[in-house]
Amino acid sequence: MSVTDDLLVDVAALAVELAGAEPAAPTVLDVRWRLNGPPGRADYDAGHLPGAAFVDLDTELCGVPGAGGRHPLPDPETLQRALRAAGVRAGHPVVVYDGGDGLAATRAWWTLRWAGHHAVRVLDGGYPAWVAAGHPVTAAVPTPVPGDLTVRPGGLPVLAAEDAAALAAGDGVLLDVRAAARYLGETEPIDPVAGHVPGAVNLPTTEHIGADGRLRAADALRSRFAEAGVEPGVRVGAYCGSGVTAAHTVFALHLAGRGDAALYVGSWSHWLTDPDRPVATGSGT
Repeated sequence: MSVTDDLLVDVAALAVELAGAEPAAPTVLDVRWRLNGPPGRADYDAGHLPGAAFVDLDTELCGVPGAGGRHPLPDPETLQRALRAAGVRAGHPVVVYDGGDGLAATRAWWTLRWAGHHAVRVLDGGYPAWVAAGHPVTAAVPTPVPGDLTVRPGGLPVLAAEDAAALAAGDGVLLDVRAAARYLGETEPIDPVAGHVPGAVNLPTTEHIGADGRLRAADALRSRFAEAGVEPGVRVGAYCGSGVTAAHTVFALHLAGRGDAALYVGSWSHWLTDPDRPVATGSGT
């Protein structure tokens, strides 16, 4: 099995898996979400993959906004209840999908792997790709058999603010994956202060997306990351506004062979909770 096979599944392969014997079919989670709303539940209710359960990114896959940022780590017990209610079982494969941009799905992938469940893949192209391929959808809400997953935090590396600062200061590479204007401090549509962590390298996660709207091939990703200073043996972490878009970059890093990539979960929204943390603007460090 290739790295890509372990991380992504295309619609044709998923359709075959779902048509197989029920015990072996993966658990499918619909995590459609928009940064500024409305909630993805309405999209799910209008139509979703047969058997898919809806899991809310804001309230179930992430913690309560506050001192930890806008999308902090979830409470393990709350996450465990949500995943068990959705039918997630220990050791059993899970497939997550979103509205096609991959942001919510990769944050869901990251959260499940952080929680100790590593048999999880992202549906390449999400719900639009499934529909475009002519596969069936339904508005029927399933009643999943309750799962038995035990959440064990620590399955993927997490950066605290001081870790992010150390990477940016030369202990590795800290990627700021937001749009360039936010990194430069020219505009900030969400958080109260514009700018970036001093020393961070700007590499918008949109650069990992090809013309077809999907993640580029592993070789192309490796090349782009190398241009940003992510060389073999160099520690790497990523942050964004609140840890959702950066999870997409961490996923891309995994595709590129960097399974050690760390996520600054609180990201910029957490960095700003301490007024003593420095803020840089412009193209310099």
